[in-house]
Amino acid sequence: MADGLVAPDVGFHKIIGFPNPVNEKAARTVAGGVLLLSSLTLVLSLTASPAWLWLTAPISLGFLARVLTGPRLSPLGRLATKVVAPHLGAPKPVAGPPKRFAQGIGTVVTATAVISLGVGHPGATRVLLGLMITAAGLESIFAFCVGCKIFGGLMRLGVIPEKTCEACNHLSLRTA
Repeated sequence: MADGLVAPDVGFHKIIGFPNPVNEKAARTVAGGVLLLSSLTLVLSLTASPAWLWLTAPISLGFLARVLTGPRLSPLGRLATKVVAPHLGAPKPVAGPPKRFAQGIGTVVTATAVISLGVGHPGATRVLLGLMITAAGLESIFAFCVGCKIFGGLMRLGVIPEKTCEACNHLSLRTA
């Protein structure tokens, strides 16, 4: 810097990034939160007022925060990793890249829902919330991560290189 001062290390590199491995119990807890928030938003939009659909915006921002920083800047991620998951027993580590990919899909779907609402298509927003409810329900209740399965398929096709997820090798994402 011109005045001889050194910029403080604000730890930007400590904020951006996704954990690897991820505690599956925390991931399923986050999915449960998404399931609850998406369901509540959809029900309120159908029974009270379509204005409730704007709750899709904070849901989308939560996905974006988790894609960029894991649980660090996501209130739902923090609650899951720091409060709920520790009460569910020993962590169950799973590879991070497929979970980040799944969060990315959630970001795209919910951002599209917000855009749809913004351009006057609340029906499309409701359909996209229905997709989120389905995916989050499968993950939180049955430990079936749709995004992780898509990630595995893309790895098998060579779209995602093996080196991206060497930690995934122990997962049953690929067929023999």
